[in-house]
Amino acid sequence: MRNLLLLGILIFYSLSSFSQQADFHAAFKKCNLKGSITIYNHQNREWIFSDSADAKITTLPASTFKIINLLIALETGVIKDENELFKWTGQKDTAIYGDRAEVYKDMTVKQAFEISAVWVFTELAKKIGRERYQHYLNLSAYGNGNLSEEGIDFWNFGAFEISPVNQIEFLRRMYEGKLPFSGRTISIVKKVMISEVHPNYSIRSKTGWSRQSGKDVGWWVGYVERKGNAYFFATRLTKDRKLANSSFGQCRKDITKNILRELGIIN
Repeated sequence: MRNLLLLGILIFYSLSSFSQQADFHAAFKKCNLKGSITIYNHQNREWIFSDSADAKITTLPASTFKIINLLIALETGVIKDENELFKWTGQKDTAIYGDRAEVYKDMTVKQAFEISAVWVFTELAKKIGRERYQHYLNLSAYGNGNLSEEGIDFWNFGAFEISPVNQIEFLRRMYEGKLPFSGRTISIVKKVMISEVHPNYSIRSKTGWSRQSGKDVGWWVGYVERKGNAYFFATRLTKDRKLANSSFGQCRKDITKNILRELGIIN
């Protein structure tokens, strides 16, 4: 309850700053997908929504949870740094996550973050434990706080959910160093999150993909750093799992980048 109250206060405070609803329908139509993008201009304290109602709806965070998962693992000493090596367990879960040959090997936590190797983060989860998760999720006002799912990967299955607005609020506080983690921990995670570096800007981000209520739910969250400013984004797409769309994964980024270009945030 405390977590939900704090989250409500944070959202009210943030959304009281300037916001606008924008028409980015064409970007979504090109991919033939439903969804929304939420953007926050840090310097101007400006919110931009393609769908302000959808921006407040919660769903499973999927692999975007790896951001806070890594923060917690570092802060609790479960791992020393991002270069800690995990030995392949030999246990494939292809029925749930598909047969991804690239993840079935020894790898560092940094590599696991970059290619979304679920098995490494479930190994981390076993060492962290629910009590410490609950503690840091509450302090960080991340998600709805519901860890009732019995499975180890509660971020992919169960009742634990987060909204696009909450994703951005969390990333904004991390950017500002206002989360309950040390400067060293935050610095490591920010470094691991770097996904693109260009002459005029850089992107720190994480993708996510889960199944929920008969739908595929795809995320891309992060922020663009450009000319001393940060532009936070949370894009979430959905589609009926019965409908084939081979571009679903790529469209998470394509839609986001097209809109960021339209706004002049990236080239």
